[in-house]
Amino acid sequence: MSLTNFRALGRSGLVVSPLSLGTMTFGPGEWNADEAASREIFQAYRDAGGNFVDTADIYSSGASEELVGKFIHETGSRDDIVLATKFGFNGSSSPLTAKEGGGGNPNAGGAGSKNIHRALDASLKRLGTDYVDLYWMHIWDGVTPVEEIVQTLGDLVRAGKIRHYAFSDVPAWVAMKAATIASERRVPGPIAMQLEYSLVAREVEAEHFPAAREGGMGVMPWSPLAGGFLTGKYRRDDTADTGRLSGANPFGDSKFTDRNWAILDTLREVAAELGCEPAQAALAWTMARPGVASTLVGARTAAQLKGNIAAASIGLNDDQMKRLNDASAPTPGFTSSLASPTIRKMLYGGHEVTAWGE
Repeated sequence: MSLTNFRALGRSGLVVSPLSLGTMTFGPGEWNADEAASREIFQAYRDAGGNFVDTADIYSSGASEELVGKFIHETGSRDDIVLATKFGFNGSSSPLTAKEGGGGNPNAGGAGSKNIHRALDASLKRLGTDYVDLYWMHIWDGVTPVEEIVQTLGDLVRAGKIRHYAFSDVPAWVAMKAATIASERRVPGPIAMQLEYSLVAREVEAEHFPAAREGGMGVMPWSPLAGGFLTGKYRRDDTADTGRLSGANPFGDSKFTDRNWAILDTLREVAAELGCEPAQAALAWTMARPGVASTLVGARTAAQLKGNIAAASIGLNDDQMKRLNDASAPTPGFTSSLASPTIRKMLYGGHEVTAWGE
């Protein structure tokens, strides 16, 4: 496989690379890349044949969008690139300030129609384009009616300002309700879900993956290396590092569990057999999972990105996939435990029955 082994994103005609370039690191920040390094990362991805670039209005307070737009303009690659950005977080205050109770315009965030239009216009200006190929709702706000979201985003598709839309970090029922409303009303619906998914974070397999399959949405994993944990650079007796799992970060030390260390041990064994880095084996596993359309990878250097891209050429055999699947098997929740193979055999007279799409 290579980055030019393109895949359809969900039940749509949008064709994307199996690895997408995440640009959260573009722009100022502790774990980020400056303009020169960001340009090298962008070019390394394009040189490898990648066509799917993902950013967000919140990344580096808009600087990521500005850099992505600048690089696309410099290379004259707008028609060749599937450009995605996101809306949702408040544009009038930082997430940290808002979390601590700071003031801000409540209508400059969330998924209401007023903010969607505001956010898109601002993103298009920063990106230097008059449309985006994919517009993500960054996170579910828990307030806006799903009907309003579908109506607003569908109107933007018809207006030509976005080509498609999708949802990031939403409950499965929200995505499925949106898909159902869109189908009933014969209007554009969501084509993908962006979710945290990796060998150490497989909980979304229970509800989100079936919803995605039923609703015609491709799954786009973010943090497939668990914030760097699956690179193998951390060890049980030494978790100190300058990476994202050190100091203030969204994960804290939540990845350093006995279960995850055991998964990492198996990953290291498989990587040694393949003659590759643990990160590459982890990405190869993610790309091979049913329902996964494109896996989001980010980097602070071009060399780091090239190492991740090399994962596209790595193939896991059945035994290696099984060992990784078994080591990382999530604890079944209520509904998923009822759908176990044992229960299914009870329903079908002791026979093994494979459902459509499995």
